[in-house]
Parts: sequence; C-alpha cells; structure tokens
Amino acid sequence: MMLLIIAVAAISVVALVWVETRGPRRLAWLFKPLAASCFVALAIDSGALHSGYGQWLLAGLALSWLGDVLLIPDSENCFKAGLVSFLLGHVMYVVAFSHLPLVPLLLGIGLTLALALGALSWRWLQPHLALDMRIPVALYVTVICAMVTIATAVADSPLGYAVAIGGWGFALSDLAVARQQFVKPGASNRLWGTPLYFAAQLLLALTPLLLTN
Repeated sequence: MMLLIIAVAAISVVALVWVETRGPRRLAWLFKPLAASCFVALAIDSGALHSGYGQWLLAGLALSWLGDVLLIPDSENCFKAGLVSFLLGHVMYVVAFSHLPLVPLLLGIGLTLALALGALSWRWLQPHLALDMRIPVALYVTVICAMVTIATAVADSPLGYAVAIGGWGFALSDLAVARQQFVKPGASNRLWGTPLYFAAQLLLALTPLLLTN
C-alpha cells in the first residue's frame, strides 16, 4: 500500500506542476487534493494513529490538506483562510516534534538558523505586503521559525534527520508560495516550490514508521 500511495503522489505532483504552469487551472481541483490526500494516507499507513507524535503530525497534515484546497481558488479571502490553516498545521508540527528527544546544542543551532530565515524572509517580503497582510504574515513567519527550530533540535537519529529535512523542506517551499503571492508571480515558483512541498510532506508522513523501528 505504501508504495502505491507514493506512486500516486508522484504522478499527481507531476500532473499538478504541469497544470500550474501550462495546463487548464480547473484540473488543479483534481490533482492538488489527490496529492495532498496521499500524504495524509501515507501517515495513516505508517502508523500515525498509534502514537501521540503521529496523531499530532496527522493533525498537521490534515490542516495542510485543507490549506492546499483553500489555495486553489484565485481569491484573497481563500488565501487568508489557507494561511490560517497552514499556520495551525505548523503549530501541530511543533507539538508533534516536541514529543521527540530534544538536543540542547541542536536546539541552539536550530534557533539561530530559524531566526536568520525569519529575518531575511521578513526583510524580503515586507515591502511587498499590504498593510492588512503584515501581521498575518509576520505571525506565520514566527510559527514557521518555531517549527524549524524544534525540527532541527531532534536531528540526532534517523527519525530526527527525516523530521529536520521534512520541516526545513516545508519551510523553504513556503518561500515559493510567498514569491508567487506577494513578490513576482510566475511558473518558476511552481516548478520548484510544489515538488519540494509535497516531497517534504511525504517525508514527514513516513516518520511515524521510523518511530516504531
């Protein structure tokens, strides 16, 4: 089942990139929810329901699924709702990752890297933001920084490495979304941002399996 889910996800993501860059946009209603459903299904198949870590992670993945759907329409209100859904998803990830052993040194490194990411991202985005978007985006950046800080702090085992890579992959893929929404829309944002996002989510979805090994 796991290999089938991953195969369906890969095909869906390739199709979604094509739709977002060249194909008819209406097909995004097919391929984006399908690709997002794959990382939810993969987490369940990996045993997410059988641990506190997995259950919180699954909640984050489910909120990400909702965020993905809300970002399909070309609507500012839907974008704001999607932003809230992803923000709550990141909070779920923070709680999930906190179930794993934290390494103080890695926590310091993660915090340093997260603050750098947050500061550079805010400096880049702030001139392009409307006044009503500055507080929501600042809050979102803050939550992402918390997420990657904790993700880095657990990177002392195969499970922790996967969490760190998945967390940072998710955070970096958000830069493509931000560029598309606020800075410079274009196909190039989708070409790298979409595959990176789904790869990161699928990797995180697999981590409950590593928890049992």
